[in-house]
Amino acid sequence: MRSIMIVLSTLTALAGCSTKAVNDSPPEVIAASAYSDGSAPSLTLFTMVNNRSGKGAHTSLMINGSQRVIFDPAGSFKHARVPEQGDVLYGVSPAVLQGYKSAHARSTFHVVSQTVPVTASQAEQALRLVRNYGNVGDAQCAQATTAVLAQVPGFETVTSTWFPTNLMEQFGTFPNVVTDKYYENDEGDIVDGIAKVQL
Repeated sequence: MRSIMIVLSTLTALAGCSTKAVNDSPPEVIAASAYSDGSAPSLTLFTMVNNRSGKGAHTSLMINGSQRVIFDPAGSFKHARVPEQGDVLYGVSPAVLQGYKSAHARSTFHVVSQTVPVTASQAEQALRLVRNYGNVGDAQCAQATTAVLAQVPGFETVTSTWFPTNLMEQFGTFPNVVTDKYYENDEGDIVDGIAKVQL
């Protein structure tokens, strides 16, 4: 009886570690959706910040290199016209980028964008890291993003954190960072925001 109880409690504990269902796009769709705007390589950290408390609710990282992608760890942005694989969003055209920010910004949250110029080599290293990272468990967005950044040359000083605003503060210390804040006054949640996105 005692061994049965141990097995049951172990299964219960493991159930809490389960991740969301994986809905990866086919490889050929990912390949065909690659987008590059030809601008200088950069990394952009997005932090979704509560307008009332100032606390961070989500972290993601846009990489602008040979192609532009958004690493959206444990993210909720799911759009039929935006291919995804392993929590990486592909085909990040200006319209997709605007749709991504618009879906997250609402009366209760705004989006802080912090962009740092990097070399082509740094951008490609970040791109490789996020493409190989895989799906991220709930509430681990900041931790996953710090794990990626700390492996990019020049960003080794980034320390692991569970808190998006802590990562935002760390990222803000890098040279030549450009910060932008995006606001909207929509009601509802991110699902409502995504429904309004026109791509």
